[in-house]
Amino acid sequence: MPTAAKTSLNPAYCWRPNSRNSGARCWSCLPIMTRLRVPTCCCRSVRTLIRLENKQDAWETGREAFDIYIDREAWEGAVQACDIMFLSDQPESLAALGQGIWLAVTFPVDPELTVAMLQHVVDETPPDSDGAAVAATVAHYIVDLRAEGRVREDLMFYTNQLLATVARRHSEVKDQGAFSQWFKKLELEDPAKFLPRLRNVVDVLVQDEWWIDRDAIRAKLPVN
Repeated sequence: MPTAAKTSLNPAYCWRPNSRNSGARCWSCLPIMTRLRVPTCCCRSVRTLIRLENKQDAWETGREAFDIYIDREAWEGAVQACDIMFLSDQPESLAALGQGIWLAVTFPVDPELTVAMLQHVVDETPPDSDGAAVAATVAHYIVDLRAEGRVREDLMFYTNQLLATVARRHSEVKDQGAFSQWFKKLELEDPAKFLPRLRNVVDVLVQDEWWIDRDAIRAKLPVN
């Protein structure tokens, strides 16, 4: 994951106890999540398999699609395939999540998709996990860098709420002052600090199950 230029994050605390996003998945809160584009993966059909509990078939389809997308350097499609594999709840689903996050942060894929992948980390980690705080911070940072227009407004609002939710469950943060102190204490203001920590989260998820050659991919980046 390349380290972005140093900038300062200052998200607003906007916890709302009755908000739909408290405990809900990202695509349930934002209708725009349903517009994610996968041209050849038959995403809807595979997600139907997951809903029908045909998770092994969904995994196999997602894994095959992942290899095809990687060969074509179609990074967004590969991330979509990782999302499907994670939702399939198979032994290597966490490895799929980690690789999807690595690709989603490394390449300028749809920020909505990137937020969805990082939200999985928030959902799957214990309340006191710093990893959830890092994932939520990166989600907010990516939206700030990549999103535009109404999508940016929606996602910035959502990731602000996501951060507030994480802060509340992590340290019982309940107001802007406490949030600012919490954010600074965890060193979430500087990408030079929180992006390397995301790499650690990804390494824990993937372990030794990498299906891509990260060094070869990095070598093709404009800045590596």
